[in-house]
Amino acid sequence: MRTVLEGSRAVAEAVALCEPKVIAAYPITPQTHIVEDLAKMKSDGKLKAEYIESESEFSALSSIIGASATGVRVYTATSSQGLALMHEVLFASAGLRLPLVMTVANRALSAPLNIWNDQQDSISERDSGWIQIYVETNQEAIDSHIHAFKIAENSKVLLPIMVCMDGFFLTHTTEPLDVPEKKDIDKFLPGYVPKYSTLDPKNPKSIGSFVYPQFYINARNDIDVALKNSAEAIKEANRDFGKAFGRSYGDGLIEEYKNDKKITIIAMGSVCGAIRDAIDLRKDAGLLRVRTYRPFPRDDLIKKLSGKSTVLVLDKAVSLGNSGALFSEVRDALYSAKKSSRSASRNSKPSEPCSEKPKVVGFIAGLGGKDITTKDINKMIDSAKKMKDGETEWFE
Repeated sequence: MRTVLEGSRAVAEAVALCEPKVIAAYPITPQTHIVEDLAKMKSDGKLKAEYIESESEFSALSSIIGASATGVRVYTATSSQGLALMHEVLFASAGLRLPLVMTVANRALSAPLNIWNDQQDSISERDSGWIQIYVETNQEAIDSHIHAFKIAENSKVLLPIMVCMDGFFLTHTTEPLDVPEKKDIDKFLPGYVPKYSTLDPKNPKSIGSFVYPQFYINARNDIDVALKNSAEAIKEANRDFGKAFGRSYGDGLIEEYKNDKKITIIAMGSVCGAIRDAIDLRKDAGLLRVRTYRPFPRDDLIKKLSGKSTVLVLDKAVSLGNSGALFSEVRDALYSAKKSSRSASRNSKPSEPCSEKPKVVGFIAGLGGKDITTKDINKMIDSAKKMKDGETEWFE
């Protein structure tokens, strides 16, 4: 159904279509309209779910952990300091292998206090064991939440997933959008039936209990394997959604735009729209959008960046004391690539590192909601041509 909606309210509509049985949330700008709309749907009788008005973000995530462990579909949303407050339970939910879905309305972390957009909040949780998808548009936000439940609940994955959308740039933008029909969603996303035993008051059990070192390392390794293997589930959900609804996003992990030039810009989120406009005007660079930051699409990047002269990585988050977070991972992927990485058999010996690597440079920009315009993108491309390999600049 074609309609005009604010991004936050569109996400609420998409989540409601997926029929979570328990929603727990604490409002925080710029996430507020999402949970506000879901609460109104519940009040109006349009949403058949238990809605928990939590006293904090820590409590909200803890509540849906408990609910998910009983075997029902669950959802929450947060932003910035709220996500930071959830830090402890983010690790717990991944360790318990629970298929939670959470919207992160990306917003800067304090201090100084700032309510506008960058990606520092979710990037800071990259090692928690959650799948992370970053959307470029509100249409993609709608679709990706529907993907998210399917991915998280895949029996080969069973991990929590956060769908990250830029605060204000997306959450508070009103535009024409296509909201899928309920009957079509039901075909794509059947009701959740847990594969493994769940909490039951009649048969009490403990989960996440104390373990010794030899078992703990095995559990962490299992999470790592599942997270890496989730790449195929993400691609499958993207493919299946494309067949059912006529929309897909690259291969689910990355998306290219005119990436046949010698210069490639790598970025995540809504800034990719400005990058597309800049590329259309100057025609000497292409875009490779990282849609899925966890699992990190290492092999896809190595393949798509082959033969490039310059790779420009635009970060809206910084690993303080080092460089842009995305920049460091892109550079690591390229510089650990092997000459025969795509053709060698599984049992062959590793070859020497590939000698022909592109120059990789980084820009840290847009922190705290500072606009990144097409003019800014043009300046970055021109500067990238003069920068040395490995250099990072703050674009203020």
